[in-house]
Amino acid sequence: MAAPPHDWPLRAQSQVIRCRPHDWHVQVIGAGRGDGPGNLADVLLLHGAGASAHSFHRLAPWLPGYRLIIPDLPGQGFTRAGGMLRLGLDAMADDLTALCADQGWRPRAIIGHSAGAAIALRLTEMLPDSPQAVIGINAALGPFDGFAGWLFPRLARAMSASPFMAAILTRLSARPGQVESLLAATGSNLDPQGVALYRRLVSDPRHVEGTLGMMAQWQLEPLIARFAQIAVPCLLLVSDRDRAVPPGVSREAAARMPRAACAVIAGFGHLVHEEAPAQVAPHVLGHLRRCLGGAPMDAATAASP
Repeated sequence: MAAPPHDWPLRAQSQVIRCRPHDWHVQVIGAGRGDGPGNLADVLLLHGAGASAHSFHRLAPWLPGYRLIIPDLPGQGFTRAGGMLRLGLDAMADDLTALCADQGWRPRAIIGHSAGAAIALRLTEMLPDSPQAVIGINAALGPFDGFAGWLFPRLARAMSASPFMAAILTRLSARPGQVESLLAATGSNLDPQGVALYRRLVSDPRHVEGTLGMMAQWQLEPLIARFAQIAVPCLLLVSDRDRAVPPGVSREAAARMPRAACAVIAGFGHLVHEEAPAQVAPHVLGHLRRCLGGAPMDAATAASP
């Protein structure tokens, strides 16, 4: 895919940007560049594995006063990966750094969901102008434990190595109820439109192949070992019903970072920002205001999606 269909969420904000090695699909909401008079501060939003920029389309209207930059990660959504060996944590962060430089974006804050939070933290080490704030939503900041830690990466590598596996998984996911079951396993309860968007994503073998490639190349341990050196103020939002990333993962990560804190949003699962953007937004805006100096409006005065 090079560009999303016309009925895709926030389609009017979509851009296709060629920045080697990838053809990026990015949605940009808000005008202005940098920190000059009348311009909006750049905030980069990064989705988790298996999702796309659409994951933030319900939260975005609740975040006024910032220019929101929301890319599809390489190989997922509508971003064409230029190389299947560029899907790991360091490679993605490196390529996102190059994309920001190419476009003149200077993210002052990064919001990451799940694995996107790990990329956000890695970017604080790589961007020339380090962001002033990071927000992780149900952040995947811990390795798999025990046997799963040995099996899952190997399984993903084996599956991604097969030229037929993505097509097989796509056909399996097309069975009635499969996508609903996968989403329910995260602890989240999406409405029919939300489910339909994920069904459309997993119907594309290229998206499935990109997700498998990301899982196969994911190496989080070096970043975890540097948590104590990450000085950017971090807010880690956790959902008490998250079945994909236990809340304890964020609490443990926050305890290891010098300027990190956790906040709990009760009653929702891993995709809380899609289920309950009105509950997530005040936490996000509060942290951005503390770190960046405030925005013209807050969630209470923002136009409802």
